[in-house]
Amino acid sequence: MTKHINIARFTLGLMWIYQGLVPKLFTIAPLEWQLSSSIGLSADATFWFIKLAGAGEVIFGLLLIKYYQSKPLLMLNILALAGLLLVSAVLQPSLLVEAFNPVTTNIPCIALGVYLFSIETTKASLQQ
Repeated sequence: MTKHINIARFTLGLMWIYQGLVPKLFTIAPLEWQLSSSIGLSADATFWFIKLAGAGEVIFGLLLIKYYQSKPLLMLNILALAGLLLVSAVLQPSLLVEAFNPVTTNIPCIALGVYLFSIETTKASLQQ
């Protein structure tokens, strides 16, 4: 069971870290720019919004790896991924039919979050 938990926690954490580092901090991917600029910010504000989001995603990924047993953090992961999927669908619905789109990335990561959350919930109920 521990092996499965570690696979889930590192997959989730590394997904957040990668999504923060590569398309936002190392470079700004055109798709990131397109999605972020569609909220109506100036070009300069969009640049800093993307960089701040990238840093936040890296930090969040590290927190998930370290504190994977935190039910509030796991719930935040689930809500954030569902929210990002919804934002993508509203702001740029054409993204949902692209390869490696928010549907094919967010839903499996939501499922991993639900898996970890259910394990922690089960542990808590067994301890009572």
